[in-house]
Amino acid sequence: MKDKQFEYLECEKRHVFFLLMFVGGFLGAFTYSIRGGIFCNAQTANFVLMSMALGNQEWSKALYYIIPMSAYLGGTILSEALPSPIKKREIIRWDTLLIGIEMIVIFFLGLLPETAPFQISQVAINIIMSMQYNTFRQARGIPMATTFCTNHIRQVGVHLYKTIHHHNNKNDRMRFLIHLGMLLTFISGAIISTVLCKYLLGKAIWITLIPLGILFVQLLKADLIEEKDSFQATPKGH
Repeated sequence: MKDKQFEYLECEKRHVFFLLMFVGGFLGAFTYSIRGGIFCNAQTANFVLMSMALGNQEWSKALYYIIPMSAYLGGTILSEALPSPIKKREIIRWDTLLIGIEMIVIFFLGLLPETAPFQISQVAINIIMSMQYNTFRQARGIPMATTFCTNHIRQVGVHLYKTIHHHNNKNDRMRFLIHLGMLLTFISGAIISTVLCKYLLGKAIWITLIPLGILFVQLLKADLIEEKDSFQATPKGH
């Protein structure tokens, strides 16, 4: 019989996704408010803005949006290529290493002077948000996104209807509340980011090191101790 303790890995637990959703909201507001008005968490808005620039024959402006979109694409490729060779070493999981990478990137971005080109922050955050989105996919079997809200809005609507239609089914109600909680967490991260950026400017980004640090310690502990014998297990959705 499968050990229920490891039915879901540490990287699949719900609090992991809530903390990452806070980081996603924070970084989304950070890049848009003080790093060039670019959305780095997802690329739909950037595609729209680029298309509008092309329609208005604003060629240089259109090319500007190629930078974040290319960085996001590169992050996706990296997050597909790196997990397998890292897993073979059986030291720490890719999920854990990614959080460590995010912390290092964010620490150095906070050191940048305000006069530094916005593209440095845009490219770096696009890459780490792309890798985060592609790596953390399911929370206890429920598909999740930790960098944008569109799917969570849809899921809130779907499971609110099902909760009412199925006479308050517990599973539907639970999913409704989880996705609603993810939305509220994202919003709270964006609000806090907006307020802190007014006072701390670029150093406001260091606030995200708190939730990321908590996650890194928990994931590292799981890799080295709690889930060491289950190292070859693959998170759901991969």
